Amino acid sequence: MSNSVRIRPLVGALTLAGLASLSLPALAATGDDVEELKQTVRELQRKIEEINNNLDQKVKIVERKQEIAAEDAANAKSKTPVVTASEKGFGFKSPDGGFEIRFRGVAHLDYRNTSGNAISQVPAGGAGLSGANTPLVTGVDGFLARRLRPTLEGTLQGGKYGFRFTPEFAESGDGGGAATDNRRNNTVRVVDAFFDVNANDAYKLRIGKHKPFVGLERLQSASDIKFIERSYVSNNILPNRDIGVSLFGDLLEKRVSYAVGFFNGVQDGGDNFTTRDENNDKDFAWRVFTTPFSNGYGPLTGLGFGVAGTWSVASDSNSLTSSFRTPGQNQFFRYQTTAARASSTSNSSATLRTDATVSNGDRLRISPQAYYYNGPLGILAEWAQVRQDVARRSANAESATSSTAFTTLVPGSEDTLKHSAWQVAATWLLTGEDASFKGVKPFSPFKFGEPSGWGAWELGLRYQEINLDKSAANYADKGNSNGVGNTGNANNGAGFALGARTWGVGLSWYHNENSKFLVNYDFTKLDDVTPGGVRATTNRLTGDTERFLSFRYQISY
Repeated sequence: MSNSVRIRPLVGALTLAGLASLSLPALAATGDDVEELKQTVRELQRKIEEINNNLDQKVKIVERKQEIAAEDAANAKSKTPVVTASEKGFGFKSPDGGFEIRFRGVAHLDYRNTSGNAISQVPAGGAGLSGANTPLVTGVDGFLARRLRPTLEGTLQGGKYGFRFTPEFAESGDGGGAATDNRRNNTVRVVDAFFDVNANDAYKLRIGKHKPFVGLERLQSASDIKFIERSYVSNNILPNRDIGVSLFGDLLEKRVSYAVGFFNGVQDGGDNFTTRDENNDKDFAWRVFTTPFSNGYGPLTGLGFGVAGTWSVASDSNSLTSSFRTPGQNQFFRYQTTAARASSTSNSSATLRTDATVSNGDRLRISPQAYYYNGPLGILAEWAQVRQDVARRSANAESATSSTAFTTLVPGSEDTLKHSAWQVAATWLLTGEDASFKGVKPFSPFKFGEPSGWGAWELGLRYQEINLDKSAANYADKGNSNGVGNTGNANNGAGFALGARTWGVGLSWYHNENSKFLVNYDFTKLDDVTPGGVRATTNRLTGDTERFLSFRYQISY
């Protein structure tokens, strides 16, 4: 309602009051007086209308200025990026949400106590020197930066496209994999570098270096895993990360997820750097996983199960460089990776050599998997097997001066090795929060000086084991070229085991969604142990047990 509308009743009331105030003698005035009075009233009404018109005009001008100011503010807001900051990270996004960039990260700082391990090493002086035969405990107690991973990720065109780039600055990345990886070298490397094309929930394309959609525990974020180290299944059998392309999505109201992929291929538990592939052999990966009751109610809503696998055909040009490790990241088995012979013509007998282990046909992995979450209870289980066709490749003894002629397959050395591993892990949130595959949100985040803020506490129990094919002993790393056949020199070999069983217990304290403290204890029993030789220079296997106590502080955002 305008001011002019509100002022008219007021003026009218004042006019009537003025007329009523006229004295009675005025009522008896002459006709000329009455006419003069009427003229005065008309003049007064004209002025009132003029005032009202001026007020209406001024009100319209003010209202238009307000509209223009509101339009300017909305226009400025539409052009101003939105700064975001939450437990999910920091970033910027366009006002309409169509473009967004986020800065995230994770840091795992560990303390390890490895006293009493079965694996030991000689002094750095090497074999043959004074004191070289005295084993030392390989695990030095102390602090370790396990993961230091900043992440840059974002979306474009309203989420239709996305990307992630994650480098690794820690000394030790994810465990397991090839013996030639960078875990023990303080070298910056790329963990994730991929692009997403998201047509819709059912059809998404991922291109670049990423996790193949295979291992259940491997698909958990490093910030969400329940134990300090992943299991034998993740670290020793299934692929870690690889370079390739994956098509994946969710169907049937997200009750079924699927993925198929085409990759360069990595060896058991392996990672793949961003360098060019060195062979034409490729891996096909696939996975189907279902949560059939996720959209309903009842005790089965947190049940999920599925199966995944990989398949490739690998030629004899590929040496097997996989090494298998305990929870304490101590190597207990490694393939013989190089073929060698005596370097002088006087020792060029064909029997003075070691034989490299090479892939020689199909490699098939399969992994049934499941989880179950109900209130504070969480259970995760998976099994994996790899079937690998192998052979031994020898040095060419007929060319005594050639150190690269390692193309001759040893007759009768072909075999198919079957390695398997499995784990069952159970967790219970002592403070009553709901367990999930993706971390924990405490009911009452920890706050200094407030006795009511205790965070969330979670107890975990896990049993896991790995079993290598008995025939793998014929392909194990047993030393250098100073021995006979593939046996090498027993004094040089580090030793190996063909299996491991580990019982573990863990306690996690979630301060909030971004910070937690973990403590784990793992006891490992090695099976079918062949002790290392006294001249082994590193990682000499001298027993059959490992006791591993570890602590971790984790921050993630």
